Amino acid sequence: IHEEARKFSYQTGVKVVVVYGGTPINQQLRELERGVDILVATPGRLVDLLERAKVSLQMIRYLALDEADRMLDMGFEPQIRKIVEQTDMPPPGERQTMLFSATFPREIQRLASDFLSNYIFLTVGRVGSSTDLIVQRVEFVQEVDKRSHLMDLLHAQKENDSHGKQALTLVFVETKKGADSLEHWLYGNGFPATTIHGDRTQPEREQALRSFKSGKTPILVATDVAARGLDIPHVSHVVNFDLPNDIDDYVHRIGRTGRAGKTGLATAFFNENNLSLAKSLADLMQEANQEVPAWLTRYASRVSYGGGKNRRSGGRFGGRDFRKDNS
Repeated sequence: IHEEARKFSYQTGVKVVVVYGGTPINQQLRELERGVDILVATPGRLVDLLERAKVSLQMIRYLALDEADRMLDMGFEPQIRKIVEQTDMPPPGERQTMLFSATFPREIQRLASDFLSNYIFLTVGRVGSSTDLIVQRVEFVQEVDKRSHLMDLLHAQKENDSHGKQALTLVFVETKKGADSLEHWLYGNGFPATTIHGDRTQPEREQALRSFKSGKTPILVATDVAARGLDIPHVSHVVNFDLPNDIDDYVHRIGRTGRAGKTGLATAFFNENNLSLAKSLADLMQEANQEVPAWLTRYASRVSYGGGKNRRSGGRFGGRDFRKDNS
């Protein structure tokens, strides 16, 4: 967001500053002391600056919360409430507040009603679903076969790259240890890769992203938490090596490709460990006009009849304004 804001503010005199944790605060303080018109911040670091009295929100006219549901899922609700409700920020009637998210389930809409006054609920496309620009494939792969199956995908992709440069591939795994292990294995098999996960420092994460974006290491192995909110252009393939437990997380993951009008491919490795996701995944794919494998439909039926559930049961993936249900 900071990078994009700087592009739009170039030679306008509008000053854009970014503050976030995991990096020394002193440089960020020096930037703030020079003045700021647009502040891009993570909740934790902003609260830190407010408590140090280094930032005032008294003149705020526009407040934007991006990836609102992800921030709440990650436990940032206390910090967000403190920023919005317990500081010198102007009340809703004196500021414009915007919440952006790919998913907007009912509980998040209720929270929005605390922050916004008589808000307008806008949806672009299918909220919580995926764009038609992303081709989704689900393949049944046992745990012991995942690495060899990934290798087959990467070899096929390499052969199809007509321009000679390997396409950027983002691989999601469940654990930090699994990310490091897969990275080393890929390197040993001739596929340069790097990782981004919670044990890597902020400078290490930024270096990994630079290496990935430049194509030096065209495979990025990532865990969910570390990869949330990443905006990486030109990712052509997202591989769910380990599927998440929640369909919202799946939507966010595959949304790393098919951006800005470009097409993308999302491949998921599914097995018996992912049965709880079967119905939500089949419904999501069907809604996005994707081909649903017959075996996945059968698993989805079993889960449905057996009472299995996923957090996203009940409707349109958070795409309906819940106030209409209460009117």
